[in-house]
Amino acid sequence: MANVQFVEEPDASPEVSLVYQDIKKTFGLPFVPNLFQAMAHSPGYLAATWNRVKAVMGQGKLDRRTKEMIAVAVSAVNNCEYCVNAHTAALKRLGVTDAELVELMAVVDLQ
Repeated sequence: MANVQFVEEPDASPEVSLVYQDIKKTFGLPFVPNLFQAMAHSPGYLAATWNRVKAVMGQGKLDRRTKEMIAVAVSAVNNCEYCVNAHTAALKRLGVTDAELVELMAVVDLQ
């Protein structure tokens, strides 16, 4: 499996730094998730992906909690451990309990 070095915040270009700051502010995180640090080798790709994430996961007819639950379910079905962990962490920050997560995964398992 190929590995890509992450573009750490101190090494980021000004263009990437702006996106990093928006990611941290939007997610309420003190760090930039690894997925975005890997994408930062291509600033245009990083910015396009980040704008898509904001458009899809931001304000809409579904609330953020519902969107994150869908993301966990799809990530589990796709067997993406990184994605399951990232979206589960987001749900935890939104106040989802362990019992709710178990019930969510039970629904996924039922299918």
